[in-house]
Amino acid sequence: MDQPKHPVTTVDRTLQIVEIIQELDGAGVSEIAERVDVGKSAVHNHLNTLANREYVVKEGDEYHIGLAFLGLGAYARQRNEIFDAAHKEVDTLADETGELVNLLVEKNGMGIYLYQSQGENAVELDTYEGKRVRLHCTGLGKAILGFRPEDEVTEILDVRGMPAETEHTITDLDAFFDELADINQQGYAIDEEERLNGLRCVAAPITDDDDRAIAAISVSCPVHRVDDDRFYEDLRQAVLGAANVVELEHNYS
Repeated sequence: MDQPKHPVTTVDRTLQIVEIIQELDGAGVSEIAERVDVGKSAVHNHLNTLANREYVVKEGDEYHIGLAFLGLGAYARQRNEIFDAAHKEVDTLADETGELVNLLVEKNGMGIYLYQSQGENAVELDTYEGKRVRLHCTGLGKAILGFRPEDEVTEILDVRGMPAETEHTITDLDAFFDELADINQQGYAIDEEERLNGLRCVAAPITDDDDRAIAAISVSCPVHRVDDDRFYEDLRQAVLGAANVVELEHNYS
């Protein structure tokens, strides 16, 4: 989470505009100018440059993210060692459970969905590959933080905060560290409607040779359809087994 000593303002502004377009799922010049607090003319210049390189496209009065980003994202993911070691196991786990399986990594104190695979009964969520989420409110994030040093976790929470996403989100720091201690001991994390109401997830960390979490894998399913027996037994064991396979592939292949 280091900050650049000499940030390039123009580049930073351009990326801020891109992020706003993504966040709003399309935005006009006036809306963007208001969000970045610069003049419409300057925003228009940024957008024209991006559109010329096909990083944004104009649809009516709105600008949307262009497909030029797709190649960059796919290339970045393909170079990731965890993706290389895990994506086949994620697909296998989705096929075996019939549910939505997720692979998450941590970057700069946020979780990034690196890969997802849908089984035949997978629930449709707001997540997608590349989406960033806070770590404290997901099973995946808690699985990672449970296998990180306490001072590192404290720094992440200080910077990113612990807002309540639902009424079930843990927002008390002491209670959160108590849960991380349990996660470290038992080797898996549970998310009971902590980011999305009606959704439960079981997640396991993927650790390196030093027992430090470098990623996490999870199964997500609706509360109303998956009972405790299947969730805490079948799905938990399946996730733990998949994480172990990925660890072996990553650490020893």
